[in-house]
Amino acid sequence: MALALQEAALATEHGDVPVGALIVREGQLIGRGHNRREVDGDPLAHAEILALAEAAGKTEGWRLEGCTLYVTLEPCAMCAGALVNSRIDRLVYAAADSKAGYCESLGNLVEDPRLNHRLAVESGVLASEASRLLKDFFGALRKKTTRGPSL
Repeated sequence: MALALQEAALATEHGDVPVGALIVREGQLIGRGHNRREVDGDPLAHAEILALAEAAGKTEGWRLEGCTLYVTLEPCAMCAGALVNSRIDRLVYAAADSKAGYCESLGNLVEDPRLNHRLAVESGVLASEASRLLKDFFGALRKKTTRGPSL
């Protein structure tokens, strides 16, 4: 998770929300990503989606069985659906997301028994560090947008 936090910090360099994701299979890092929605102008450029795409490219297939996704923020519904569809085995996330998280907070897509695949979920790993990164980012953003014009 410490590496995912480093990945998340990269997003702030281009004004994106600091979320980082890593995919590991058999102790090997096979996918990584950080939010790039702002810099790419792409609503799908979430850290998890980018990490999934890289991992699928490296494994030459879309089924990511035997893999664990480490991510600094609870995945949203779009990302949770992508995790189910990619057949990832395990999700480990840091901070809960009470406004958009769909792996426990607002719903639980990744463990829904009606779907054809479910993931094991572990939450709260380095949660305070991930929360601090997000709070600092949004605090700086609020400061920037509440300042008046400079004379």
